Amino acid sequence: MADIIQLLPDAIANQIAAGEVIQRPASVVKELVENSIDAGSTSIKLVIKDAGKTLIQVIDNGCGMSETDARMSFERHATSKIRKAEDLFAIRTMGFRGEALASVAAVAQVEMRTRRQMDELGVRIVVEDSEAKAQEPCQCASGTAISVKNLFYNVPARRNFLKSNTVEMRHIMDEFQRIAIANPDIFFSLHHNNTEVFHLPPANLRQRLIGLFGTAANKKLVPVAEETDILKLSGFIGKPEFAKKTRGEQFFFVNNRFIKSSYLNHAISSAFEDLLPADAYPLYVIFIDIDPARIDINVHPTKQEIKFEDERLVYNYLKVAVRHSLGQYSIMPTLDFDADPNFSNTANMAPKARRKEKETVREASARNTGAAPGNGPSPRQQREENLKHWEKLYEGLDESTGQESEQSAIPETSGQEPLTLESTWHEEDSPAGELAGSSEAVRKEPYQVHGIYIVSQIKSGVLLIDQQAAHERILYERYLNVLRSQKGSTQQQLFPRTLSLSPMDAALLKEIIGQVNLLGFDIQEFGVNTFVINGLPSELAGKQDETAVIESLIEQYKRNLDMKLDVQENIARSMARSAAIKRGQLLSPQEMQALIDKLFACASPYKSPTGRNCFITFDLESLAKRFEG
Repeated sequence: MADIIQLLPDAIANQIAAGEVIQRPASVVKELVENSIDAGSTSIKLVIKDAGKTLIQVIDNGCGMSETDARMSFERHATSKIRKAEDLFAIRTMGFRGEALASVAAVAQVEMRTRRQMDELGVRIVVEDSEAKAQEPCQCASGTAISVKNLFYNVPARRNFLKSNTVEMRHIMDEFQRIAIANPDIFFSLHHNNTEVFHLPPANLRQRLIGLFGTAANKKLVPVAEETDILKLSGFIGKPEFAKKTRGEQFFFVNNRFIKSSYLNHAISSAFEDLLPADAYPLYVIFIDIDPARIDINVHPTKQEIKFEDERLVYNYLKVAVRHSLGQYSIMPTLDFDADPNFSNTANMAPKARRKEKETVREASARNTGAAPGNGPSPRQQREENLKHWEKLYEGLDESTGQESEQSAIPETSGQEPLTLESTWHEEDSPAGELAGSSEAVRKEPYQVHGIYIVSQIKSGVLLIDQQAAHERILYERYLNVLRSQKGSTQQQLFPRTLSLSPMDAALLKEIIGQVNLLGFDIQEFGVNTFVINGLPSELAGKQDETAVIESLIEQYKRNLDMKLDVQENIARSMARSAAIKRGQLLSPQEMQALIDKLFACASPYKSPTGRNCFITFDLESLAKRFEG
């Protein structure tokens, strides 16, 4: 029998390796830009066309390469970063495997122009399908410029699995953002389809974060700094009141390399305990500098997963450092007379923390009694009066922060959507068969449970409605109909509002602004990353902060990008989620009844756009059985 095991040709081996290293255009961006950083570049320009499907170009002013090195760089496992196995445990560079260029050249058409500072001429190399097509001297600036064209042109199946340009560009921006944060001393620029998205001059870390997240980020940041014999921690955390319902502004860097770690993320969440609801995610940019011998980064080809020698120790140091910063800048509900009063923000404590502080005040008041000298009030009377002032200060704050509220305060009524009293649903038309035939005498006034659910009596038993899910369904169908009919009504603002966004969010809003305006908004571009809001949908006018609605819409839209939704459906879902009444919001009986009527007037009242049940029913027979012994 003939031997059946054989070595794979280099081209196939490279394509297999590319399957792990190069997953999408963003993977190419990461590998090429990290190579530029390792080359000592102080200026890196990234040029993208069609979200990287047509062109990815990286131009740097690094050390450049000789002709021999340039040709060798396209071979598998060819690297200048390590020489022996022991070097794997002393790595300070971004790359070290020697697989990136070989993998890219296996699935794209690659052109490299590179020149060292001391050379008069550079070299131009063209590689397609792992085969060198050209190698010749050329005139070029010192440094390296690499163009990657037609990614996955020879692997149609991989190309077909790429997402829309909006999704792929979002991934590219994420990679660019991580690298730019890790290297604030380097100039970065990003151009997409001939438009400059980012222009980031060398700066300190705070200035770099402002350049990436927008000027509003400056007031959100609280510095973190801790140094021990084992490691050094530095960076920034966001104030609790600026936490978001979606992830995306959480960054860990170990020795300047971005990593993903749910374990360390839990340390941050624990530090914010009592300050944030469970479904809110604070901004953080944390740098961990540690001896490379104490970590192993050779875990995954993307190098975003690492192992620590003592992960529990890092966890504890991180948690303590974050809590110390929160307390030092008066974010925690502690008494610190050395803290900067400008950072004091007691009103934004989580409800649990506020209740603890009020209980502490009550206990202190109860312990201290006695008579006061002179004719003034006794110390006990004074303390009781002070206690009243404290309680007045906190009055209403617990109610204004719902479990899943996405706004800093909840309006008195539903606000986001006028729940009219006219009934548009008749019980005989209800999709729930058990509701049919119910008489008006049976229908009792609905009531709320914990500001989350609405209870309504029906002929056969009880109807329990999730008020947020139900309102999302109502708004979703309304907005989708408006987008398809293009008949949104707008109410012009007496005083237009300006909205400043981060470059990433601004680029996203520019892509969908036409569809958003169909809903009844009147939003126009107004300079770099700035927009002016001239009008709102008539049902939102005067009832919500328009900038908060737009920001929430963008966050929800980003969350839905990885789903296979068309733009209209994504916007309708995002807008419904953003504008719907929230959990913890109190409704009048009339508003509750109107919500019920509008829900069962929907084409599909059973599920919210995100798949949650809008209501469940309990029949009397099954309830009776629950009480049987």
